[in-house]
Amino acid sequence: MIKFAYLVNRREGMSFEQFVDYHRGHHAPLFTSIPEAQRYVKKYTVSHPVPAGTYPKPAYDGLTEIWFENWEDHNAFFASQNYRQLVNPDEAEFIDMDSVAIMVTEETTVI
Repeated sequence: MIKFAYLVNRREGMSFEQFVDYHRGHHAPLFTSIPEAQRYVKKYTVSHPVPAGTYPKPAYDGLTEIWFENWEDHNAFFASQNYRQLVNPDEAEFIDMDSVAIMVTEETTVI
């Protein structure tokens, strides 16, 4: 399993609440609506910071995780016309694209 973690910040002029609403209420449903998401994506999550007492202020406004079985599925998904024409352009509507940090991982279970 290949896992992608995208750490994102909201675009300038957008409140945190607007960002979360757009990410959860518009972008995530758009992402999951394309047939390629059902075919190639094993897991897709969106997460946003919550108050956490004495922990430091979050460095990012959101986290998106996308899991693929293999690189072929990854490549097919991101090369698809639906992703390129529908989903990808929508990202700039709420994400500061210059702030995106990406980590590509393979999970190792410890416990």
